[in-house]
Amino acid sequence: MTLTIVSLLPSLQNTNGDAENAAVLAARAGWAGHDARVVPVERAEDLPSQVDAVILGSGSDASLETSRTRLLEVHDELRRWGTEGVPILAVGTGWELLSWGIERPDGSTVEGLGIVAGRAVAREGRIAGDLVVKAGGGLGLLVGFENHARDYVGAEASPLGRVQAGSGNGRGSGQEGLRMGDVIGTHLHGPVLAKNPKLADAMLERICVRAGSTYEPGAQALVVDRYADSARAAQLRAAGVAASVGA
Repeated sequence: MTLTIVSLLPSLQNTNGDAENAAVLAARAGWAGHDARVVPVERAEDLPSQVDAVILGSGSDASLETSRTRLLEVHDELRRWGTEGVPILAVGTGWELLSWGIERPDGSTVEGLGIVAGRAVAREGRIAGDLVVKAGGGLGLLVGFENHARDYVGAEASPLGRVQAGSGNGRGSGQEGLRMGDVIGTHLHGPVLAKNPKLADAMLERICVRAGSTYEPGAQALVVDRYADSARAAQLRAAGVAASVGA
């Protein structure tokens, strides 16, 4: 059996390399002895018959309307995947497009797909810099880079984690991201799964369980993770966050 990881709209939603999270999942699955492939999906007709995970990266505001139109073609599938427990990782504007909607500074709005709770609202000034989040479920500290001009409201009951450095969802919430079942939305760019192997492995565990299999990180993953650990340690130092916070 081959695990199929869908990368949604990679030509539009890959501003910060977020679409490459799909490649991270496929590589780690391969190191664990599982066959895996990444399928780029630009239009509904590109969808494979089997979907085991979905990655939706972040794009520019200039592409919001086009991306929304394309995503509407697979709206029913996105809703079904979320209900059936297919792991979905949406980053930046990809996450915002799955929400109730996006509010622009000029007062205009882009209606979201309504897959997850909450909405993106304009803020004064852009936030860009290191973002460190303490997540539950044994994930510890997640690191990445945030770059957004909107806050996210309405996700208070189900955040990905608590902000240790950076802004996250903003508005004084102290929270970052959203987690609804196996659907994750986040401001963590990177790609986040390369920087945070525990999050990648948690997704792969769910993917394999749904596929009737098991997941155990391969030997190559342990080698690669040492590089990720070094990069994470450097980012934590730069952000002024002690590694022990995530223990």
